[in-house]
Amino acid sequence: MSEAGSYGSSVKRAYEPAVTRMKTVTVIPPRLQAMPGMPTFTARPRRVAAYARVSTNSEEQLTSYEAQVKHYTEYIKSREHTDNWQFVSVYTDRGVTGTSMKKREGFNQMVADALAGKIDLIITKSVSRFARNTVDTLTTIRELKAKGVEVYFEEQNIYTLDGKGEVLLTIMSSIAQEESRNISENVTWGMRRRFAEGKVSMAYGQFMGYRKGKNGVPEVVEAEANIIRTIFRRFLEGATPAIIARELNVAGIPCPSRKSLLSGDEIEATRARKKTSRWGPSTVESILTNEKYKGDAILQKTYCTDYIRKTFVVNDGSEIPKYYAQNSHPAIVSAEVFDLAQMELEWRRSLKGSYSGKSCFASRVVCGDCGAFYGSKVWHSTDTYRRVIWRCNHKYEGDHRCSTPHVTQDALERAFVSVMQQVIAEKDAVFVVCREVLDEVLDTTELDRVAARLQDQALGMAERVRKLVEENARVRRDQAEYQREYDALAAEHEKLAERIWSVEQQKKDKADRKRQIEVFLRMLEEKEVCAGFEPYTFVALVDKVIVGQDGELTFWFRNGMKYDYSQQ
Repeated sequence: MSEAGSYGSSVKRAYEPAVTRMKTVTVIPPRLQAMPGMPTFTARPRRVAAYARVSTNSEEQLTSYEAQVKHYTEYIKSREHTDNWQFVSVYTDRGVTGTSMKKREGFNQMVADALAGKIDLIITKSVSRFARNTVDTLTTIRELKAKGVEVYFEEQNIYTLDGKGEVLLTIMSSIAQEESRNISENVTWGMRRRFAEGKVSMAYGQFMGYRKGKNGVPEVVEAEANIIRTIFRRFLEGATPAIIARELNVAGIPCPSRKSLLSGDEIEATRARKKTSRWGPSTVESILTNEKYKGDAILQKTYCTDYIRKTFVVNDGSEIPKYYAQNSHPAIVSAEVFDLAQMELEWRRSLKGSYSGKSCFASRVVCGDCGAFYGSKVWHSTDTYRRVIWRCNHKYEGDHRCSTPHVTQDALERAFVSVMQQVIAEKDAVFVVCREVLDEVLDTTELDRVAARLQDQALGMAERVRKLVEENARVRRDQAEYQREYDALAAEHEKLAERIWSVEQQKKDKADRKRQIEVFLRMLEEKEVCAGFEPYTFVALVDKVIVGQDGELTFWFRNGMKYDYSQQ
């Protein structure tokens, strides 16, 4: 063996252990450091808070809420001397659900104070009072544990700083969440049963005109109902929602979000304080379109898709049914007034913003020459000869000058009164003609049959497309041929869809016309005399007034009839 080889072998043997050594572990205790001058340690009081919540504002729940607050206040204070506790506060939430933390102001404030170091221990009745959402519960508890804050659940006897606390808490919070799901399903089932029976409920705190009456049936609040009637009356006199909102604000009338049963004196006091919320056009329009004011109710307009997040979506009828309850509660306005308001809304929207709302004649007086609307103008606005006239808005525009004359507002009003007297005198004959039109011309029976036949054809076509797609996925075939067949079926289905839309549009047009005539007849039936001009009656009955070149006025009524009036 070489010298080098000998050296390598000796080195290897020197570094190899001779025998197998046993593994041992020795504890090295922490080193204590002297801390001279350290003050004498005094135990700080344990700062304790409590949390109480009730999910509804019912009388029974409010009693429980008050009892919880009283119990925890007395309980914590009673242990100030025996256990060195210091009372912080009882944080509360009243009338809110435990499935979400968004609207729980008391809960969120408590957590914020705890994370800021103001609380050492939180006491609450049970896991379900703390939260019904497993994720929220565990997330909050872990945040608090990281800051050394303990939570004690009385009912389950769980301390969150205990080693077994989080395991138990996970199980109990899951049970609480499942219980919340069961409650949500039971409440939904109960509500749908109520809907199917036509029972109506309202958010009375923010719904103007009604309060909860006996047996849960809505009861009219006359002071608020008068405001609702005024809104409908002003709208049907020609005012826009923006104008009505401005008038209500000037009058100091509380809007629905701040409604109260105000006497005359209280209204004056409210005006003086100017603390009422503001009315807006959207609030006025929501009142004008709410069917509950005519005594009917569309039920299940929205439904909950997530019971934890309380997510609600508009019910378009594709998932769950809607219910229409007719005469379900006392009406504030008549059915004809409500229906007339809907027609007026549709008509104004069709004008695409050109409606001014300054007068009942706005966008209803038409130039017989160019077809443009007449607009109001004020003559002698600063002297005793002041008067309002109506003139074609395009009279002096472009090369062509309209030959139609201006018309005074007084003349328009007198003409309508005269024509109405003639209509009332012929009322019986008008009724006969209108009912014949309703029975024959506006009958949709044949259109219904055509629509049903086209729908069946469309369903059959859709089924053929489905089978073609399934066959292509299951059987190997020429893709160019498949695409040609698919495109042909799709094109045929599209033609059917267009025909269906056309028929439905014809049905809608007839239905709208029928509704106009029915409202016209109901309004005319109430008119026995026409002593003076009423803006409401004019809007209710007249579609438009055409001014001829010789100044003759032609009144077109909503039922399709026309009456001529000569100013000479």
